[in-house]
Amino acid sequence: QVQLVESGGGLVQPGGSLRLSCAASGSIFSMYVMYWYRQAPGKQRELVASITSSGSTNYPDSVKGRFTISRDAAKNTLYLQMNSLKPEDTAVYLCAGRRNYGDDRYWGQGTQVTVSS
Repeated sequence: QVQLVESGGGLVQPGGSLRLSCAASGSIFSMYVMYWYRQAPGKQRELVASITSSGSTNYPDSVKGRFTISRDAAKNTLYLQMNSLKPEDTAVYLCAGRRNYGDDRYWGQGTQVTVSS
């Protein structure tokens, strides 16, 4: 069972930057697809970034060019660099992982990001 723990959330002004971290319980990146999701109250959970075990990344248009997903295998840590933040980016951000060719996702508990003046 993979455990994921997010950190790095907080309050930031519009236009600011924040880097989220997701610490994994083991060396999983060579075998897992990793994701960042976000969920705001009353809204559907939204995928904001993914990275495959081979390093391919994907982003929706809402964050493309502003967010960057990356990983540090030596630290077993996934990152989400968020730049040019907007109030609509406010949400709980969660990391998740899925084993290659698997169906189940492993979820962290989330970290709150608030973008406000």
